[in-house]
Formats: sequence, structure tokens, C-alpha cells
Amino acid sequence: MKSVKIGGKEVGNGAPCFIIGEVGINHNGSLETAKKLIDMAVSAGADAVKFQKRTIDIVYTQEELAMPRENPFGTTNGDLKYGLEFDLAGYKEIDAYCKEKGILWFASPWDEASVDFLDEFDPPCHKIASASLTDIGLLNHVASKNRPVIISTGMSTVEEIDRAVAIFFEHQIPLVILHAVSTYPSENEEANLAVINTLKKRYPNYPIGYSGHERGISLSLCAVAMGACVVERHITLDRTMWGSDQAASLEPKGFELMIRDIRVFEEGFGNGEKVVLDREVPIKKKLRRK
Repeated sequence: MKSVKIGGKEVGNGAPCFIIGEVGINHNGSLETAKKLIDMAVSAGADAVKFQKRTIDIVYTQEELAMPRENPFGTTNGDLKYGLEFDLAGYKEIDAYCKEKGILWFASPWDEASVDFLDEFDPPCHKIASASLTDIGLLNHVASKNRPVIISTGMSTVEEIDRAVAIFFEHQIPLVILHAVSTYPSENEEANLAVINTLKKRYPNYPIGYSGHERGISLSLCAVAMGACVVERHITLDRTMWGSDQAASLEPKGFELMIRDIRVFEEGFGNGEKVVLDREVPIKKKLRRK
């Protein structure tokens, strides 16, 4: 398996698991909340935070935007979608705050204009959301930026993943592939973590990771034990907050414990070589029958 460099950090090839706090839209349109989520990720020891970027008039039709939908910003779906988007000034503030806190940030662009918008911030990579994996125009536009790419594979067939991987292979783009299940929150029986092994065998030249939407942290730890070299989890200040992704997110303590336990596993995993430790020698002499 080849490794990929993201923001100077090696991903794969035995490097520590690269952990992403998915802010997504859990900021609910508030820069103050976004900064608190960044602080949460920094405090827990995450490597990066991730946002989502949409050009609303491109991603959604006028009919979709006009649909009635009660929300904190108004009474239509459009009120909600516009309310959740940060403008250029907002992302400049996020960029400066992440640099101040020493954490990487990037985002999932949902359209070509959003790719151009994000690329101006010189991100360490671009992320393809599961919902965008079959958007060939978007994939090619992301590839044209010549940055590392992380793709999520929720709600996708193997053939759809193959097509996406082929595009980035053709452009010689460093790629990380994440197993994902696009249910929010996912039930344990839906996780199908064995797919991590399937992806490792099918794409041996790429780092394989896990983007989880389950409740709790156990399955994410299991994914790392199975060889996932990236873990991405949605994060929230409080799962009872308003928003469609909050229930599938980890609160501060849960995110902190997940990262702690991943690092404990990495520390204890070792290199597979069976040896007698120096500290075992006196115990061996004492306990073995002469």
C-alpha cells in the first residue's frame, strides 16, 4: 500500500491513523459554533476538521429551494440551504482560526464552483462525499487541481467506486478510499466493516479508511484494528442540537475517547515479531520450572 501525504502528514504505510472531525453542517450557520467544533477537534487530538461547501443555485433547482420546510432560518428549503452556507469572509475566518490552532482543514465541494472557491485556500486535499461519487464532471474538476483526494464510498456499488478511482488514477492523483455507509445514524448491523478488507484487496495501492455514522465509538476502533488508516466522524457539541447530522455525530467526550483508544491500540499493536522482552527475562527465570 502506498502512503499519501496530506498537509505534510503521512497517511497509510504504518503511519498513525489520520483522524478527521467532520464539522459538516453541524455549525448550523454559526461561525461561533464552528470555532467551538474546531476547538473540540484540537482538544481531542484530531489531525483535521472538514466542512461542506455548496453553491446553492447550482446544486439545487429553484423548485427544490421553494419547497416548504420549517427551519431556524425561515420556512423554505432554500432558507435552510442558504442559512447553512458560509461566504468568503466566513471561510477566511475559519482558515485563519484553524491556522492559529494548528489544525488542518478542508471540505467536500458539491459542485465545480465550490471546488474553485475552496482551492483558493490551498487546502491539503479535497474530499468527495459519498453523494458525489458518481458526479463525473465534479471528479474530473477536482482532479484538475492536482491535490490529494479522499473519497467516501457510501451508497455506492463496486463498479461506481471503480469508475471514480479510475479518474484519479488517470490524473495520477494521490487517493485515499473510505468505506462508508450512508445512513444517519447507522445501525451496527449496517456497518459491514468487512468491506474494509474487500477494499484493501481490490485497491492494494491506496490507503483505505473508514467514515462512520454510527452511534458510539466501538465500530470505529474496530475499523482501525482491521487496518483503516483514516477515521472520519461527524462531531457535534450536543447531539440534541437542531440539524440532520447531529444524531450521527460524536460529542466532545466521545470523540476524545475514540482518539485516545485509537492511539492506545496503535501503541500496543507492535510489529508482529515474537520476541522475549528484556523486562520478561527476570520473570521468565523466576517462574519457569527448572
